[in-house]
Amino acid sequence: MRFMARRRVLENIGELDGNNKRSHVALFRRRVPELMFPTGRKAWRRLFGAIILLLTFSTVARFAYMYTIFSEMNNSIDRGGGFIGHVVSDARNVVEEEDANVTAATYGGGEEARQVFSPQKKPVAEIWIKPNSGNYSKCIHRSINDIKTSSATNGYLMVHANGGLNQMRIGISDMVAIAKLMNATLVLPNLDHHSYWVDKSNFKDLFDWEHFIEYLKDDINIVDSLPPEFEKVKPYKKAPVSWSKPAYYRGDMATLLRRHKVVYFTHSDSRLANNGIGDSIQRLRCRALYEGLKFTREVEEFGQMLVQRLRNDTGQPYIALHLRYEKDMLSFTGCSHNLTKPEADELKKMRYSISHWKEKSINGRDKRFQGLCPMTPREVAVFLEALGYPSDSRIYIAAGEIYGKNGIKALTDKYPNVFTHSTLATEEEIQRFKNCQNQLAALDYIVAVQSDVFVYSYDGNMAKAVQGHRRFDNYRKTISPDKHNFVQLIDQWDKGLITWDDFASVVRRLHANRNGGPHPRRSGESPKLEESFYANPFPGCICDKSMAIGHDFSRHATTRKKLSLSRYKVLENYFTLKRPKSL
Repeated sequence: MRFMARRRVLENIGELDGNNKRSHVALFRRRVPELMFPTGRKAWRRLFGAIILLLTFSTVARFAYMYTIFSEMNNSIDRGGGFIGHVVSDARNVVEEEDANVTAATYGGGEEARQVFSPQKKPVAEIWIKPNSGNYSKCIHRSINDIKTSSATNGYLMVHANGGLNQMRIGISDMVAIAKLMNATLVLPNLDHHSYWVDKSNFKDLFDWEHFIEYLKDDINIVDSLPPEFEKVKPYKKAPVSWSKPAYYRGDMATLLRRHKVVYFTHSDSRLANNGIGDSIQRLRCRALYEGLKFTREVEEFGQMLVQRLRNDTGQPYIALHLRYEKDMLSFTGCSHNLTKPEADELKKMRYSISHWKEKSINGRDKRFQGLCPMTPREVAVFLEALGYPSDSRIYIAAGEIYGKNGIKALTDKYPNVFTHSTLATEEEIQRFKNCQNQLAALDYIVAVQSDVFVYSYDGNMAKAVQGHRRFDNYRKTISPDKHNFVQLIDQWDKGLITWDDFASVVRRLHANRNGGPHPRRSGESPKLEESFYANPFPGCICDKSMAIGHDFSRHATTRKKLSLSRYKVLENYFTLKRPKSL
């Protein structure tokens, strides 16, 4: 506008002559500074408005660029390839420095210690709140057709439950379902006394056996021991085929039972398939594990006391960490990252000395890069820090003795409020469970299931059992580490190839949807590669309750099954398209 005004002044001067022209030239000389360099409040207001407009356009352009970057990150996740390098390089251009009010923390360990600055703390509701479960919740009702109507039986099924506590619990739950398929009377299982822990506890020491029999009486017959007329019968010993379908037990195994009257299964682990099983049997597996197989009253009450003390009588939230960095697991997996050479040699010697561990020669470095090793205490500390958990978070370690000369020091250096069943209870209180590792593991299980957040460093039997129980119990928050990508990220950060801000941003991005929310159980090329039924009992034991309105489930089983399958397929297709392939 000012330049147009100057042009009009010049044009008017050109039309004048003589004295008039000279007077206008003088006037022009006085007006030029005013036109070029405005004065007064109104002029400065216009200048300020122009600056604001320029800043607005700049901000819009910046956010448009950020949207483009994160859209590419989404596409990269969906493709499942080239994720780490792509995201880190883009994140470096986008992520701003966070608030300077941060606390420095030094992580020790086998690698050179590096100075870390905590990311800005997230609101409490965000880091502790459970995922949105929608209308999905547990459904393990018995239909009219499921209820046992006769005490007639093909014979007695005896079971040796092998493995540690949670492997035995899962195996026993499968044996309840298998007894139903075989029309067998189940004898209270014998527990494993020869595993790594060498625990002498029997079924009645660990579980409320009377409740177990009473709760499942409408499903199968269960007896304390063989009746007198069968005590002298030599049981037919058999190891059932792993991952078998119901037809195997209804056919071959039921025929075997009718012929011998007493059959003894020498193994209970992984003897029933995860998928391809009717809803009634799947619900029975869950009823057995989550409702029937309760711990003894003494164990349950002690576990509740630990939870109360951990919450400090104020309802304070806590993390339960299954830190499976124990000697037997490290030896079995061949993982020795962050350990000394003598420690690694000791683990190797142990592995070769245990005959039933088939894999002997293991490349631990390759296994770690594949995401198949337990996370080290240091890696867990860095992981929790990147997710935004503050250093005053209360952490319960659900595990045995941590291996290595440094133990959990790298974790406690950052998170000093670390507890175990031994630190929450007095020596006198814990004495009753001395040398009873399965009962101590039961205490850990109770505390882990009731935690606000559950994190596991290795996807073993306890991790599967706890995360499945938490999904069943209205989807409590469970963080599943993406170890395959995480170890690559932390190695890059240790080498100084990425900044802490970039590192933490990508870790949070990777785990945004790995919080234990609803998703259909993932199938695989083989049972070992698919998601465990007990890690995710949906479908089978979790239903969309919005479908229950106005329906009697027990009388409309066929319709319900068709609707459930329809919804399941929609969810399966959604997660196949949207979830990262590495999950």
